[in-house]
Amino acid sequence: MSRPDSGSSFGPRINDRIRITPVRLIDETGTMLGVVETEEARRLAMVAGLDLVEIAPDVRPPVCKIMDFGKYKYEQAKKDKQGRKTKTYEMKEVRLGRSMKVDPHDVEIRVQQARRFLLEGHKVQLVASYKGREMAHKEIGAVKLNAAIAKLVDLARLDSPPRFNGKRLSAMLSPDRARIDAYKRKHPTPKPAPTKAEKAAAAKPEGDAVANGESVTTATGETAVKKPKKVAKPKKVVAATDANVATPTSTKDNS
Repeated sequence: MSRPDSGSSFGPRINDRIRITPVRLIDETGTMLGVVETEEARRLAMVAGLDLVEIAPDVRPPVCKIMDFGKYKYEQAKKDKQGRKTKTYEMKEVRLGRSMKVDPHDVEIRVQQARRFLLEGHKVQLVASYKGREMAHKEIGAVKLNAAIAKLVDLARLDSPPRFNGKRLSAMLSPDRARIDAYKRKHPTPKPAPTKAEKAAAAKPEGDAVANGESVTTATGETAVKKPKKVAKPKKVVAATDANVATPTSTKDNS
């Protein structure tokens, strides 16, 4: 529904805030209606029950469109939110070291590093390097590189098989979303270990917590603080003494 002025000081001008005339008008279906007076454009927007929104203020005449401004703002906010969620992924290089001198334990560390990168959504380039006469034994580095690839195929697909570029043997892997999802279902992230305070709270009987006025968890999972129970004071007992015990008087028979 058309509003006389529902725009803020930030963002596009709409309806009565559009003071320049004429404007180039686009209707609600996306059809270009051409250059019209701003008053006529507002009238057409009102007839359609929509708003007149200035979408290109820097051109002359400015471009305005008939639309539902509330819906437009909602969709823009949704796009902005999705844009903020979009993560930038990179190509990570993991060097396995010298083909003949690298220790198998070091290779395993590099493989675990590559797995972390793949789980985060990054591409990984595995590299084995050669030096001097090591180029005469290219197969040694190839065996180690292929062994590393074999430990990553449950998370990734091989984009580029091992190939030489000078004295470097490299292969490119990309994360495979289906395989990663299957891996995460099979190996769920363990819950963090409870803190000392949480352990102490779990070990403390509920009755003590209530008596001390501490927070307790109800059956519905809500946390509530209960006041400590009032302990009834013992009644004061007056000890019987000779002074406060009445002595019955004897009645003599005068008959």
